[in-house]
Amino acid sequence: MLKVTLKIGLGISLIASSLLAAPEKKDLKIGFIALTDCAPLVIAKEKGFFEEEGLNVHISKEGGGWPGIQQKTISGEYDYAHALAGMPIAATLGINGEANLQALLSLDYNGNAITYSNKLISEMEKYGLNKEERPVSAESLKKYIDEKKTAEGKKYQPLNFGMTHPFSTHNYELRYWMAASGIKPDEDTTIKPFPPPTMPQNLIAGNIDGYSVGEPWNTRVVSGGQGGALVTKYDIWNNAPEKVLQARADFIEKNPETTKAVMKAVLKAQMWLDESWENREEAIKILSKDNYVKAPVDVLRKSMSGTFLYTKDVDSKNPMFNVFANYYAAYPYYSHGMWFMTQMYRWGQIDKPVNMKETIEKVYRPDLFEVVAKEVGYSLPESAWKKDGVDEYNKFLDGKVWDPNKAVDYIYDFEVTNPKVSKEELAKVNNWKVDTKQPSYVCPYGPAGCADPKYVTKK
Repeated sequence: MLKVTLKIGLGISLIASSLLAAPEKKDLKIGFIALTDCAPLVIAKEKGFFEEEGLNVHISKEGGGWPGIQQKTISGEYDYAHALAGMPIAATLGINGEANLQALLSLDYNGNAITYSNKLISEMEKYGLNKEERPVSAESLKKYIDEKKTAEGKKYQPLNFGMTHPFSTHNYELRYWMAASGIKPDEDTTIKPFPPPTMPQNLIAGNIDGYSVGEPWNTRVVSGGQGGALVTKYDIWNNAPEKVLQARADFIEKNPETTKAVMKAVLKAQMWLDESWENREEAIKILSKDNYVKAPVDVLRKSMSGTFLYTKDVDSKNPMFNVFANYYAAYPYYSHGMWFMTQMYRWGQIDKPVNMKETIEKVYRPDLFEVVAKEVGYSLPESAWKKDGVDEYNKFLDGKVWDPNKAVDYIYDFEVTNPKVSKEELAKVNNWKVDTKQPSYVCPYGPAGCADPKYVTKK
């Protein structure tokens, strides 16, 4: 009798637990931009991971670029969205929309490149550009700009560059690369936002001289011989954070089980993407469909299958061009979020001193991620804070080290910087300390997105 009672009691308990954990909202709309790093969202849909979590998800391709994503996330049209890492930070600060948006997880590392027109590359070659160098520096571009300014004098016409959004990783990477060689982006060039799929046509039309964007919009130009991708995001900062999954903080609070279910499905997709190159090939075919990225399989394959096309007909080995799960790529590090804030200060996008630690802890959600990760078997780092630029597979092209405990010094120690807030003002509100811990380089999920098979720990 006791066994029967226990069995019945356990059954009731499990049913109650299941009901309590059920998603509050099952019919969801998630926005994305046509880029290869939307893959975790698309795969979560196509491989049935959302359905496994009891969700009915509509994946909506946004035609209005990143501003459209931001507007529709803030308005509530999108429940969750594919987003640039800087977007939820900027919205929470009230400088790109006004709403407390949160970054639930990181969707990937790396994934971008800077592509230049053949005309500009020819000019740079006159000043010593070596296209085979890794990483390519901006020194030849600096020399060309200096010569152009001397020749044109007061009639100097700056070179025009494109990126995807003022608070995009692409903007900060383009500026970082230029500034590392002494170029002043706000004086020596013009940098304007364009929706990612329009970059190739703007370059070909001569509206811009180069651009920073995610794939496949570099390869579309390079494969046609109409430009060259001189440097990748990985070349600028190895294994740097790229996109996040964002949502409104009030929506997350109201729908905690729905949010965890979405995160679980996306995280499963990220692990699946790095499990094997065969899975990547399947993902490439799915992404090529018109309702997703709408690009030829051969173009998508150039960056998602362990290579990258820097110049036409030359595939360079680059297994870490896209990393979705390995090396803690899905984990929303506070220190990664704060790095983006340092760039906002560096380039004058924030005009008042704020406590960077408090802001990032309001936006990034490693606490929620850790709950979800344990349920799906995703490995966790020891801390949400780490240094960057100190490990073999995590370096900056200029050799600098990013230490969140020296965040204010970091902003003002660059030779080229253009802040609107003084160092003294910013230091007054940032006198905190955090405990940083360095993660080991590991690939727990498979060989895709891994530096070397020797790091793969999955049996």
